[in-house]
Amino acid sequence: MEAAMTEDKAGRRGRSARRDGAAKPHGVPYIVRNIPTYDILSEENLQKIERTADRILAEVGIEFRDDPFAVDHWKRAGAKVDGVLVRFEPGMLREIVSSAPSVFTQYARNPANSVQIGGDNVVFSPAYGSPFVMDLDKGRRYGTIEDFRNFIKLAQTSPWLHHSGGTICEPVDVPVNKRHLDMVYSHIKYSDRAFMGSVTAEERAEDSVEMARILFGAEFVDQNCVILGNVNVNSPLVWDGTMTTSLRAYARANQAAVIVPFILGGAMGPVTNAGAIAQSYAETLAGCALTQLERKGAPVIFGNFLSSMSLRSGSPTFGTPEPAIGSMVVGQLARRLKLPLRCAGNFSNSKLPDGQAMQEGLMSMLSAIHCGANFILHSAGFLDGLLSMSYEKFVMDTDLCGALHSYFAGVAVDDNTLAFDAFEEVGPGSHFLGSAHTMRNYQTAFWDSTLSDNEPFEKWSEEGGSTDIATRANRQWKKTLEEFEAPPLDVAVDEALCDFVARRKASMADGWY
Repeated sequence: MEAAMTEDKAGRRGRSARRDGAAKPHGVPYIVRNIPTYDILSEENLQKIERTADRILAEVGIEFRDDPFAVDHWKRAGAKVDGVLVRFEPGMLREIVSSAPSVFTQYARNPANSVQIGGDNVVFSPAYGSPFVMDLDKGRRYGTIEDFRNFIKLAQTSPWLHHSGGTICEPVDVPVNKRHLDMVYSHIKYSDRAFMGSVTAEERAEDSVEMARILFGAEFVDQNCVILGNVNVNSPLVWDGTMTTSLRAYARANQAAVIVPFILGGAMGPVTNAGAIAQSYAETLAGCALTQLERKGAPVIFGNFLSSMSLRSGSPTFGTPEPAIGSMVVGQLARRLKLPLRCAGNFSNSKLPDGQAMQEGLMSMLSAIHCGANFILHSAGFLDGLLSMSYEKFVMDTDLCGALHSYFAGVAVDDNTLAFDAFEEVGPGSHFLGSAHTMRNYQTAFWDSTLSDNEPFEKWSEEGGSTDIATRANRQWKKTLEEFEAPPLDVAVDEALCDFVARRKASMADGWY
């Protein structure tokens, strides 16, 4: 018994050391799911949604504005074109997207961090697109390039994220027409994981791809995916030229576009789930097909962003149950197309990293887990309806991502996990604390948070200072940034990137809109 207590104390010391950062947990480049997806609709009802989407495409159509090259693609493919309005025969777009790969690799500059997107693979990526940042010390403010780099460093350091992300926050202290150069360079400089490029103009998408060519080599980039571009539909049923020209820039370079409608139920789409899903399916399918007309076989990700709204105030709402359950259906539809899926994420309308934030975030994050999403953007930091990136919530969310690694692993069943030898050793009426089986497995048996406080109330209040999780997260992100060391980057590559950025910036006047 004394030996068992000694072993238990050692185990507690080990867990405490991991919480204090003395022992760093090790992650994996991406998750391979060991649990099934959750399919909620019958074959009959899936077909009803597909037929409704076909009717939207054939009878209502989608407008492709300010991109005559996209319209020409549709003419050559046999669609019915009336000015910028394009209509599609049922089944036409599904046939076109059949040339896209169901699984592809996005290569990272550190090959050990390359990710597989599609199939049973899951990739966690930070939140994307917030103009504001916030923390417990300085409150809410516009994001800067320093904030942008800080979030890249936090993502790079976390063992539970797999991707550096894209526009983690908008660096509003850099001119609009030049900030993409600093953002892509920062991803390359401060992370050795896969990353995303700009989509706010065709030339910015092309700059992003060109910087990837400097990093990986032009020939390698032509044959392999090394960068993603996240493009959005202007719902309802409009693709504008800014997005389609960027979409096509990535596709013709053989890089992956992530095709995402943003449907706010009651505003940009119906209030009813089935109608919003049918609309989303039609809009996304058209964007995915356009990538294949630009370059057959280019990788593409079928994306989705369903949201609801308060019908009393008109405000968007996030982390609510209707979009979460709708994501399950989107997952079923994407699998029928055999396309990789980006869906849901860690969404919240809360203005603080509090209980509301985590309740809403978990609701939407679990929908991403169970719908079969392969690329989960917005895995960490999303607050304030995506208007703000929170330093504290970023750390809290990455901790949750760590727990989800264990959730995805499912339940292993073998001689060790069935533990019959432990029952033989312990027998009736005793405990398993000091058993050989426990000693053999205790370090890996349970998820061990580096952020949660699991101590008794007295110890929490007397020794821990009665802190909440947001306060502990505040301490953790500061410590992480203080200790951060950038991964090595080849000097010649770094110089070439800096030269490219300098020349591109010098070629244009500052633009602030």
